[in-house]
Amino acid sequence: MLVLSRRIDERIMIGNDIVITVLEIHHDHVRIGIDAPRSIDVHREEVFRLVKAANVAAVTNESASLESLRSLAENSGSEHASRPQTDQPNDSASNPVARLRKPKFPPKS
Repeated sequence: MLVLSRRIDERIMIGNDIVITVLEIHHDHVRIGIDAPRSIDVHREEVFRLVKAANVAAVTNESASLESLRSLAENSGSEHASRPQTDQPNDSASNPVARLRKPKFPPKS
């Protein structure tokens, strides 16, 4: 770990495009400003840990959901094949879903 001492309004450069500026110092609190490209996530450590835990939980839940869907599809595959087909036209007058799929504006030529 690199340890640096800085005073108010002094900066630390990380690479070519990240700048850390000391804004205020009050007793045991230091207020800093961080200039970084939008492509770089900047979080306080406690927020970073919460985001990381939420991402792990989402992936775990997604995996469980995918397994549930797979087993449901395997168990009900024959039901879909025996369903009668409807002869409804696929135009926007009789099918509201088709209406939603149509572009609102004509394509640019």
